[in-house]
Amino acid sequence: MALKKLFGRLTGGTAAPAPAPAHDGAASDSGFFSTQFHDRAEDSQVIATWAARAADVGAQPLDRAVAEPLFVRIWGADRYVAALAANDILKLSRYLHFVTVPADREVIGQDEQGDYMLIVLEGTLAVDRVQPWGGRARLAEARAGDMLGEMSLLDAGTRFSACTTLTPCTLAVVDAQRLDEMIMNEPRLGLALLASLSRRLSLRLRQVSARLSALLSSN
Repeated sequence: MALKKLFGRLTGGTAAPAPAPAHDGAASDSGFFSTQFHDRAEDSQVIATWAARAADVGAQPLDRAVAEPLFVRIWGADRYVAALAANDILKLSRYLHFVTVPADREVIGQDEQGDYMLIVLEGTLAVDRVQPWGGRARLAEARAGDMLGEMSLLDAGTRFSACTTLTPCTLAVVDAQRLDEMIMNEPRLGLALLASLSRRLSLRLRQVSARLSALLSSN
């Protein structure tokens, strides 16, 4: 039922006027992705929203006149993004929040349930897995063009790792409510974004499978 509902939104959405500036209001129950988090919140933990996290890490809004051309340039050169004209990428950017975050700030917490993902536009972030004894295992470092937290945005599950800024960073934020609005108002752009996420997740799964296969064959 969930897949049918999502497919219906992507293929049957009606074009609507350009969205109002991004805001952090309560998610609508009619939204596909935001409803997932609404339902989970009733059954389990409190959702870690971007509005709360932004205040905790000292995120500052970035002027769209500066952020949008940067986003268009980075996404236009990304091989995992469906072929979109610069004007289409600009339309997509209107559903994003753009912020700057100082160094040494945890923008995604491990094991929390967050309703947003991040697109790195500038800077470097550490992706760490916190061990039960308190140590941190470095899984990766994210740079311009990388996405963080997309799995939780798609399935409303808990975060696997913690993401911390190593340098001052410029980030684009996609939350569940704005993703719902994009799919309803601009279904072609919503599909392009979801296709990009699918490609990245598929690549990540292949890499994990290859490592597991190498490990098993060595034993």
